[in-house]
Amino acid sequence: MEEQIVRLTVNGEEQQVRVPARQLLSGLLRDDLNLTGTKRGCETGVCGVCTVHLDGKPVKSCLALAVQADGHQVTTIEGICGPGKALHPIQKAFMEHGGLQCGFCTPGFIMLTAALLARNPDPSEEEIRRELSGNLCRCTGYTGIIESVQVAARAMAGERKQ
Repeated sequence: MEEQIVRLTVNGEEQQVRVPARQLLSGLLRDDLNLTGTKRGCETGVCGVCTVHLDGKPVKSCLALAVQADGHQVTTIEGICGPGKALHPIQKAFMEHGGLQCGFCTPGFIMLTAALLARNPDPSEEEIRRELSGNLCRCTGYTGIIESVQVAARAMAGERKQ
């Protein structure tokens, strides 16, 4: 099996990994770098639990080959707040406002929320629903997730004012 060396920055750290040419980005993250917060779900791009940021944009890592990340920056749920920092306001809002139950889908929702709030710090409920529509949750019924995003947006707006 053909292998390639992939050089990328993951959560702020430069990495160099030899991977099979057809390995998925989700596999590189979970299996080679032990970043297991990126979940494996459907592996067809439907559920969204594998969402990470590639150069600041959300991607489903089960649909991207590891070699496509060569030379790029990847942020996973483990890197959302940076090394040694407290929970990100999005993570805190999800914990405190019912945005998670079993937690399996939570990393994907948090990564999508972070991308949304970076582009639009004050999204409407409709915008939130549209943005998150590519991720599935089987536990919460989405009400807590939507509320968590709204709370996180307000918290982050307050941080920017300080």
